[in-house]
Amino acid sequence: MPAAEVSLSVGLVRRLLDEQHPDLADMPVEVLANGWDNLVCRLGEEFLVRLPRRAMAAELLAHEQRWLPELADRLPLPVPVPVRVGRPTAEYPWSWSVVPFFAGRIAARSEPDDPWSAAAAIGGFLDALHAPAASEAPVSPVRGIPLAGRAEGVLTGLAHIDPADRATALRIWETAAAAPVWDGPPVWLHGDLHPANILVDGGRISAVIDFGDITSGDPATDLSVAWMLFTAEQRAALRQAYGRTDDATWERARGWALALALVFLSHSADNPLMHGIGERAFRAVLA
Repeated sequence: MPAAEVSLSVGLVRRLLDEQHPDLADMPVEVLANGWDNLVCRLGEEFLVRLPRRAMAAELLAHEQRWLPELADRLPLPVPVPVRVGRPTAEYPWSWSVVPFFAGRIAARSEPDDPWSAAAAIGGFLDALHAPAASEAPVSPVRGIPLAGRAEGVLTGLAHIDPADRATALRIWETAAAAPVWDGPPVWLHGDLHPANILVDGGRISAVIDFGDITSGDPATDLSVAWMLFTAEQRAALRQAYGRTDDATWERARGWALALALVFLSHSADNPLMHGIGERAFRAVLA
């Protein structure tokens, strides 16, 4: 996991709240997660505080702050629209956010009771999200792009998998990479849609979180989640609910699932959760 570029602590969160949002400063603060990009703290019963750990993450959090308020109203599942925005200070150099706390557990740890309904819910969510993006929408160098831009990483990742699976995986990759590229307008993308960014509460999909990689481009990037959480039959339910996926886009989505699975498998030695997501997606792609 990348090292933090600043010193982060519960004490820092308390000082920032006291200076900028004093009406929230008396609420209990507890570290919930210390991820690749952000320190996430529980703030009382209703909120979370998200503080970037490094400069790259600060830019991503700014995208959340800018665009989620515009997108949220049209989405059929809750998303963490910031309720407060924090400013940089002499002690902390970047903007930060207070967002709603959503009840539930991530789908990587608590699968939905009815996966077919869950697949349809995700398909409907992506159908609503994947509208043509604004001209000033973020553009990522690694997400939403043609699969050719991921080829080097995929080939490197394939060199480290079990040789028994390598030929099949390479054949799947080559088929996906040869599919026609996206020729529609760039659409809004979550950009990092996997089972650790989907919440389940009461057995049902309840929210989609962590939009730090929000970007624009090929919808196949997001549709790759179909191989991370669902069986072939359930993927068909997702595709039907999405309602507008041609065969080329679905083939590219499978290629994206393979590319992302290899990233998770290659870079999660210290993160069993993400390694498990990668392993499951890899097996689903090869099945």
